[in-house]
Amino acid sequence: MPTKMIEVKNLQKKFKNNVVLKEITEHVDQGQVICVIGPSGAGKSTFLRCLNALEQPSSGQVLFEGQNLVGLDDKQLDQIRQKMGMVFQGFNLFPSMTVLKNIMIAPIKVKKTSAEDAKQTAMKLLAKVGLANKANQYPDQLSGGQKQRVAIARALAMDPAVMLFDEPTSALDPEMVEEVLKVMRDLADSGMTMVVVTHEMGFAKEVADQIWFMADGYIQETGQPDDFFDHPTSPRAQEFLKKILK
Repeated sequence: MPTKMIEVKNLQKKFKNNVVLKEITEHVDQGQVICVIGPSGAGKSTFLRCLNALEQPSSGQVLFEGQNLVGLDDKQLDQIRQKMGMVFQGFNLFPSMTVLKNIMIAPIKVKKTSAEDAKQTAMKLLAKVGLANKANQYPDQLSGGQKQRVAIARALAMDPAVMLFDEPTSALDPEMVEEVLKVMRDLADSGMTMVVVTHEMGFAKEVADQIWFMADGYIQETGQPDDFFDHPTSPRAQEFLKKILK
């Protein structure tokens, strides 16, 4: 039996009278790559933010390694979030720090890693994302694709058990998208558990173990990529794919 890393049970999220997520029940196994796709406004980003409690669900449960995140205090959540790397659309790098320092800061401050060990890890990760030669540059000297690769390296520096990606390529010029997707492919190949909200259908088809199709606040269909893209069963998914795969 595969180990369940994340379990979502009857998850609901409301903002005032607007129900954004409706009774979602799903799980992510260790080593799985889940791609969450669907139209804008479907609730995908809110769903992802509920997985690491950046948004508190209105009802239901979110379990990480068996522990329910709902109702935990900030200190407890901070400890759990160390195991869940998150990469956003915006890169959220510290502009006044070098690339190297951006990657070193969290392990030093949060995990009390020595500066020397943090530096060694950061340089290894920069090599992994193809940016070892940019260690001493500042974020504003980098392209968007390079910034996003640094953001991925920074998340990996905490040695997370799961990586969450919220449309990591949507703010990038088309020619920069591929360099970020390559890093994500390599991560998937290494066995990292990943939940990726994405508009990149080619990437989803190639890398995902499962597609979760979201629309109107709930997951309408799940399946393996070939099944989903070639034979979608829900009318909403059929309509969505017809529009985007013209």
